Formats: sequence, structure tokens, C-alpha cells
Amino acid sequence: MSSLSLAVRDSSTMLRRNLLHARRYPSMTLNLLLTPVMLLLLFVYVFGDTMSAGIGGGADRSEYVAYLVPGLLLMTVGSTTIGTAVSVSNDMTEGIIARFRTMAIHRGSVIIGHVIGSVLQSVISVVVVGAVAVAIGFRSTDATVLEWVAAFGLLVLFATALTWIAVGMGLVSPNAEAASNNALPLIFLPLISSAFVPVDAMPGWFQPIAEYQPFTPAIETLRGLLLGTGIGHNGWLAVGWCLGLAVLGYVWSKSVFNRDPK
Repeated sequence: MSSLSLAVRDSSTMLRRNLLHARRYPSMTLNLLLTPVMLLLLFVYVFGDTMSAGIGGGADRSEYVAYLVPGLLLMTVGSTTIGTAVSVSNDMTEGIIARFRTMAIHRGSVIIGHVIGSVLQSVISVVVVGAVAVAIGFRSTDATVLEWVAAFGLLVLFATALTWIAVGMGLVSPNAEAASNNALPLIFLPLISSAFVPVDAMPGWFQPIAEYQPFTPAIETLRGLLLGTGIGHNGWLAVGWCLGLAVLGYVWSKSVFNRDPK
């Protein structure tokens, strides 16, 4: 078999392995999915009227639902990838990677299987959170078919970028608990972005922190695509962040994974 055929075959096998693990042990995925769902319900039904008035939407919470959902969808992606860091760390510490190294399989197929599996889980999680959002009033009537396709592509690209970063975090973590802690910024960063309130409404000293990070341009781009509004320069910034993080995560993960075990 050619090296490409071998890589595809072994990566497919590792993907099936990771999907079987996710199906047999769904508690991690469900726990991580619960965070964005609970935040969505909390901010809509507890703070919705007040927050809607604060962003100029009057007393109708539907305005805030439309503003909130894009940020929560990307937060769902970040939350799901924490499970990837934990899963990779478990593989590294439980000895299965050492056994894979002795087998005649493509060396990178293990982490490629993790990445593809995580992206698929992220997409499913986004669909679930999106269904909850629609059930509580979110509508995207002004978006065109092309904008819907672009929004889906952005979500997949963002999930791929964060997954490679999460794989690197899992590879360098000594145990699953450390991997979970190392990956916490993937949930924390959306909290200090434009997910919940506009950057302009934040204190002046805090605005650069919220603006110059990967989540804010991605959220603004997704918000514009789903609501049919302008995205300005945020689209290029979002794609640039995604590509940069994906390359960084890939190089980092490959370098760590290829090191000879001590």
C-alpha cells in the first residue's frame, strides 16, 4: 500500500476507535455540552430583558437571543475540545500510545483520528445547542443559503483549529486532570469576548483584551452570517486566527508526539 493509503486506512480505524469511546462513555461530552446550554438558558430567561435593553433592543428578549446565540455556538466548540485534551492525555498516560508505536500503523493516524472525531463531536454539539436556541426563539430569517454555508464552514474551521490546540495540550499534560485545567482557556476566552455584550459596552481598559483574541472576530463573523448583517474585516481576522491556530497546533502536536518516549 502507498503511504497515503496507509495513512487514510489507519486514520479511519483510529477515528472509529474514538467515536466508539465517545459512544460508550458519553458523560464527558454531555457534561461539556451542558455548560453552553445552561449559559444560554440563564442569560435568556434570567438576564434576557435587561441585557436586551442594554444593547439597544428594547424590552424584547428576542433581540438578545439573536445576539447571544452565535457566541454560545462557538463556546460550544471550545467546550467540546476540552474532552479531546482529556482523551489524548488518557491515551498518553495509559500506555496505549506506547503499544501503537510498536505496531505497523501510520504514526500520525492516532492524533488524526482524535482531531477528526473531535470535529465531528463539535458539529453535533453545535447542532444540539442550535436546536435549543431555536426552541427558545432564535431565528435566522435574513441569512441567505450562501451565508448559512459560510457559517457552517467557519464553525468547522474553528473547531479544527481549537482541536489541534487541544491535542497539543493533551500531549504535554501529565494526566487527565491537568489536561482539563490546561484547556480551560477554551471556555474562559468566550466569557471575555463579545459573546455576551458588545466590546464597545466594556470598560476602555478591558476592550483590547476582548477584541484582540480569536473568539471575538469569529463571533462577530458568525453573528453577521447568521443574522444577515455586515461582518466588515472580522471575516478575514477570523479565518486568519483559525489558520494560525491550526498550523500552530499541528506543528506543536506533531513535534510532541514524535518525541521518543523517555
